[in-house]
Amino acid sequence: MPYISIESGKLTAEQKKLLIERLTQVASEITHIPEQFFTITIKELSNENFGIGGKSIGEIKNNYNS
Repeated sequence: MPYISIESGKLTAEQKKLLIERLTQVASEITHIPEQFFTITIKELSNENFGIGGKSIGEIKNNYNS
């Protein structure tokens, strides 16, 4: 059973719905595995609970937007 996992910040319900639909469709087209065999999970991580290079994602985003 193919499994696709996405880790992201906060997404809207509509964004999640579209990701699940489109990722399943494209993965099925590429692999020739029927859509009903795909499992998709979306793991939402708080920007303050995930870091890169010694800084939280929240800090990185704040500095990027400044």
